[in-house]
Amino acid sequence: MCGIFGIVGNPEASNLTYLGLHALQHRGQESAGIVASDGHSLRAHREMGLVADIFTAPVLDKLPGASAIGHVRYSTAGGSQLKNAQPLSVEYAGGHLAVAHNGNLVNAQELRTSLESDGAIFQSDADTEVIIHLIARSKQPTFEKKVIEALSKVQGAYSTLFLTDTKLVAVRDPFGFRPLVLGMLKNSWVLASETTALDLIEAEFIRELEAGEMVVIDETGLHSSHPFPPTRLGRCIFEHVYFAKPDSVLFGTSVYEVRKELGRQLAKEQPAPGADLVIAVPDSGVPAAIGYAQQSGIPYDVGLIRSHYVGRTFIEPQQSIRHFGVKLKLSAVRQVLKGKRVVVVDDSIVRGTTSRKIVKMLKAAGAVEVHLRISSPPTQWPCFYGIDTPSRQELIASSHSVDEIARYVTADSLGYISLEGLGTAVGDRERTTFCTACFSGQYLTGNLNPGASAAESTPKLASA
Repeated sequence: MCGIFGIVGNPEASNLTYLGLHALQHRGQESAGIVASDGHSLRAHREMGLVADIFTAPVLDKLPGASAIGHVRYSTAGGSQLKNAQPLSVEYAGGHLAVAHNGNLVNAQELRTSLESDGAIFQSDADTEVIIHLIARSKQPTFEKKVIEALSKVQGAYSTLFLTDTKLVAVRDPFGFRPLVLGMLKNSWVLASETTALDLIEAEFIRELEAGEMVVIDETGLHSSHPFPPTRLGRCIFEHVYFAKPDSVLFGTSVYEVRKELGRQLAKEQPAPGADLVIAVPDSGVPAAIGYAQQSGIPYDVGLIRSHYVGRTFIEPQQSIRHFGVKLKLSAVRQVLKGKRVVVVDDSIVRGTTSRKIVKMLKAAGAVEVHLRISSPPTQWPCFYGIDTPSRQELIASSHSVDEIARYVTADSLGYISLEGLGTAVGDRERTTFCTACFSGQYLTGNLNPGASAAESTPKLASA
């Protein structure tokens, strides 16, 4: 998962992009980059690390221009290396080009192999670079048509920003897997993965880009088109469950309100009679825990404190870091938990290792019972569209029953929300406008074999 931001027509473009990326830091903490255009050339800066550490005042001073795009990244496949940091920027026969991409292309390896057989040389492992090569090889007469031709050849998820010397092009894939919103700051157009980035810079939210839409912003203004054949919507439901920031409006709905409704629905489906209090696994579990408490009538309290100086354990690429990060990230409040029967609400269980440590931590702090409630269905299938669940073997729910998972995590009981309940909470009970492949195994695009081994089934390129 990644975050992207772009702005056109503002002398403070790089500074505002820095702020936008700061608001999107939750979407990726491995690397960040900004590319700025002064109308004649592009200047880029990319580093590993956090936005605030990378973009000091002297660095931003070296990124002049009235247009800029930025990217924050974590890897879902491939190495966490500087060569894969975005935006990628190149100079080719058509001029200067920078690309920031959120998503994952499921046929990138196939395309890359074909391109390399024709002599293409790649500088990174990023699937985004495939798009750049396709654009560079296109014979179409305009840049916009080159982009359309290139994206017509890829499959999967892409919300993507393209920056040239004179224009910014934004495209969202026909399924609408990843979010992308349009805003206005005085006379400057702004694009971002989430509305929280618009809020920080005090930009007005205009609308969400539609699935399959292309927006071109140049000296003549903003131009919209829909160049790709329409298909059913496949918006990622896990954005609402976990990834998006609670203060964002996503797919037309408040993330905070959806998560509270997930908690209410969870309480209806998976009650915990006799429990003394409801607590959350912070931060993403908090709204659902509040909803659970409201629906059940069980008091809500703060039983776990999160350190905000440690990254999100779900999106750390190495298991060794994730394993150690739980204790660094969370601490239990003994005074709240001692002698209590506790309902603890979390957003998901992926591998089960984090949940196991949390339950043990709560019991060590004096909780006499721990009832684990999850505001998403069991994650049984890998995501090929940009979420860090690359192989089925890593997903505990793919090979264990709910009772077996409960025993593994040492919980007194375990309950998940149903797929139907999830759909109800997001306002789409039949789930005809969302992708739920990670829960249902029903993939929307790509020739995928999720039941195979990781080596056989997982795209081998780094995703955006």
